[in-house]
Amino acid sequence: MARSEAARIALLDAAERLFAESGIAQVSDRKVAEAAGNTNHSAVHYYFGGREGLLRALIERQTVPQEEPRRAMFEHSDSVLGDVRSLVVPATEALAQLPRPSWRARFIAQALADPATTGLMRQAAESTPAARLIARSLAARLAHLDPGVVAGRASLITRIAATAFAEVEARAERDGKDPRWHSVGDFLADAIAGMLVAPISKAGSTNPLTETPPQSAA
Repeated sequence: MARSEAARIALLDAAERLFAESGIAQVSDRKVAEAAGNTNHSAVHYYFGGREGLLRALIERQTVPQEEPRRAMFEHSDSVLGDVRSLVVPATEALAQLPRPSWRARFIAQALADPATTGLMRQAAESTPAARLIARSLAARLAHLDPGVVAGRASLITRIAATAFAEVEARAERDGKDPRWHSVGDFLADAIAGMLVAPISKAGSTNPLTETPPQSAA
């Protein structure tokens, strides 16, 4: 491995761990460089062009490897559950291949919770063709539900799944055991599919988590 590539990977590994443990906003670029053993305190700018480039690289090294497995699984999907499995299982398979301990799931959870990185997470999801195909397929299969409800459920599910992944990863580190990522993927896919297809309890209901409440009359 070239020296420059080794330095780049060291920065990614250090940033992922520090962001996962302390939160993204609490960790400076200089701290990342120091944790990576790099004496150049401007190393993040040198290798990634700045903070945003570092964050994009961290997100992409989780999302990009999932592209081909998702496409392959989606080709055989004929249901909501099949579509959901095409999204979830490649994610857990990617996490299963990481060395122990790992911090990637906890970093992703932090990135979803931080307002400064939620946009980058959304862009990463929208830039992967397989994820877009699966999202369109799910929208078509759930066309009988209000689109706002579907979008709200999808947003909620994304955060629930990220939190679950982070908790599994943290527990594995704490207990010194390998996480059962394959079982986690199966369980979450079943639960997510159930949440997506659940009937709406009140006719005309929309998504109260994001809609603006009506203004009271003056």
